[in-house]
Amino acid sequence: MDMTKNAQLAQEVGELLMQQGKMMACSESCTGGGVAFCATENAGSSAWFERGFVTYSNQAKQDSLGVDFDILQSFGAVSEEVVKEMAVGTLANSNADISVSISGIAGPGGATEDKPVGTVCFGFADKSDWHQETTVYFTGGRSEIRQSAIEYAFLTIKNRLESVVNSNG
Repeated sequence: MDMTKNAQLAQEVGELLMQQGKMMACSESCTGGGVAFCATENAGSSAWFERGFVTYSNQAKQDSLGVDFDILQSFGAVSEEVVKEMAVGTLANSNADISVSISGIAGPGGATEDKPVGTVCFGFADKSDWHQETTVYFTGGRSEIRQSAIEYAFLTIKNRLESVVNSNG
């Protein structure tokens, strides 16, 4: 897995976004801006990529995205509850039509018994009130986990955009 592959996948997402007249934004924790980097590796990405938030700390999640302190305390930053709030907060604090949020444990430290290294939570939201949260368990070292998470984010957005086109005929 490398950034080139993910930048190509980002370009495919960008083409779908442009066809639909939509913009994308992201909020990232464990990927540290990798989604935004892959998006902006493509010339002309300003036509479809609106902005990215790197909200690595819990305070940043609260300040930049409006994630509720009690939800962070109750479920932890690596949880579907938090990434849902991050995805919704990304839409609320941008001009995007669709968003992805990512929070996970890329390792080598930070794991717990119920959240091993490779645990990554994703939140997706769009302006039609669709949202989806999921937890994926990736393998490999820190770099591989981060690259896999970026790929998963773009693939899920691509699938959502394609399903919207297909359902509209």
